[in-house]
Amino acid sequence: MSVSTSSEALASGSVSTTNACRMCMPLGAGLAFSGFEGTVPFLHGSQGCATYIRRYLISHFSEPMDIASSSVGEAATVFGGEANLREGVRNVTRVYRPEMIGVATTCLTETIGEDVSGMLGRMGPPEERTAPDGTPGPALVHVPTPSYAGTHADGFHAAVTSTVTALARPASDGSVPGASDGSVNVLPGIVSTADLRHLRELVAGYGLAPRLMPDWSDRLDGVSMDHYEMLTAGGTPLTEVAASGAAAASITLGGLVSPGITLAGDLLAESFGVPHHRLAMPVGIRLTDALTDRLTDLSDRPMPDWSAAERGRLIDAYVDGHKYVAERTAVVYGDEDLVLGLAVWLAEIGITPAVCATGGRSGRLAAEIARLAPELDGRVEVVEDTDFRRIGEAARRIRPDLLIGHSKGYRLARELDIPLVRVGLPIHDRVGAQRVRHLGYRGAQELFDRVANTLIADRQDSSSVGYAYM
Repeated sequence: MSVSTSSEALASGSVSTTNACRMCMPLGAGLAFSGFEGTVPFLHGSQGCATYIRRYLISHFSEPMDIASSSVGEAATVFGGEANLREGVRNVTRVYRPEMIGVATTCLTETIGEDVSGMLGRMGPPEERTAPDGTPGPALVHVPTPSYAGTHADGFHAAVTSTVTALARPASDGSVPGASDGSVNVLPGIVSTADLRHLRELVAGYGLAPRLMPDWSDRLDGVSMDHYEMLTAGGTPLTEVAASGAAAASITLGGLVSPGITLAGDLLAESFGVPHHRLAMPVGIRLTDALTDRLTDLSDRPMPDWSAAERGRLIDAYVDGHKYVAERTAVVYGDEDLVLGLAVWLAEIGITPAVCATGGRSGRLAAEIARLAPELDGRVEVVEDTDFRRIGEAARRIRPDLLIGHSKGYRLARELDIPLVRVGLPIHDRVGAQRVRHLGYRGAQELFDRVANTLIADRQDSSSVGYAYM
């Protein structure tokens, strides 16, 4: 399978990144921290970084998103930002009364060498940071997230791992590492709130107790309220994170991360003996079967009837709609985990993902596509650590029938007059991004309908005679 690299970009004359196909590590960390109950994401860095992250996540989820900041300015950059960090933590504790503050660094504070772990350690344990009413202070969890070291997906996974590292405990008796409490840790990666709800339903359908880490399905897709809540309800309870070391197993969906980033599932396996299963994002029949087979193994139960019915309806939809999608081509871009799932799914329905592009830097995407969809060998160009200049060059060369990815591809789709099917993060120019489902048989059904109908609409719109059967 052909793979081009960033060194090839330099060889071709490119010396800069133009509209990167990724976002920054602190953004991913902020999203991950928002999925833990009673938690405030906090950036130790400049105010602008927090504003950028708020803007992206609020636009995508259409929900309030508080990202606190230590507001490091010129003086703190020169003399150190510990005083800013201390004051920021005190203010967040006073205003929000959180259970946890998730502290992520930025490029600025990483570059000047701030010892954030040491600074947080000098603030003392929670019981020494009590509020005037005697309430213990919040847990302080730190994750280093310099954006030049990785992507928003890397920041997401790193924040989850840091949280688990700080809070997870072994089995309750303290003597049998890995003794199961019957639960399954589900580490979902960056998916929609609709996907999170479906994952919970799917795992519970096998009689297992799902523990999603993190789970922002309520905090970032809530109900209308009469009054603004400083800390919205929902998220993975911290007591559940503490219990993750006693789970029957951990399942990571995706987990293609830059070298040096540790997955929480690997940490739980190493520290507490919790078996870890890493699967591709379950998009389509082939990859969802891998997940449901694993759930059957863990539960010793067959697939629930409702799920089997969804699988059967999806196959029937493939049969009905194959004439609209077969032998088409697409350019797919976005997070590595989602691009991998989509590429395997597209091959399943007869569309060739001629270019699979990502800003990720794991170096494993091409091999994973070849492993999971060997029929694509020799038909796919995989481009990693890329930007939209290079994606545009590839799209102009092959003239695909579709672009599939997030809203940052809109300008390219408009320029080339190629329809864009919006998936992933961020989706800024459509409503309902948080409700776009990708995972499971149900998610594949919805994606299949959207892709097939987009191709039908494009054919109608570009035809001189239109479509007469109506």
